[in-house]
Amino acid sequence: MTSPCNQLKDAKQEKHEQIDFNLLNRQLTPSILPLLNLLLPDGSLANLEYVALNPTRCDHHLGSFRINTLTGKWADFATGDKGGDIVSLWAYVEGISQTDAARVLQDIVRGAQ
Repeated sequence: MTSPCNQLKDAKQEKHEQIDFNLLNRQLTPSILPLLNLLLPDGSLANLEYVALNPTRCDHHLGSFRINTLTGKWADFATGDKGGDIVSLWAYVEGISQTDAARVLQDIVRGAQ
């Protein structure tokens, strides 16, 4: 049985683990559509792009906020905001750091396995 002190030590160590963002993004790529539906549930697929309203601003018209479903690259062409992967998108939409977004997404990946 693991002692409470060791459990606390393990939890602290896990919290400070380095995140391999490239690996995480490769792991997330096959699940990009379900992740986008989770993050941006009112979006829709238009060819290879997921189009949604940008929840970080008062957005009333589909079209300017787009995510490439093959690469995860995203942009809001109305504001100029953009990023290169699903982790940066998650961080942007949720208003959290990319490290925190990566941890959330790691938990989602672990839960799906």
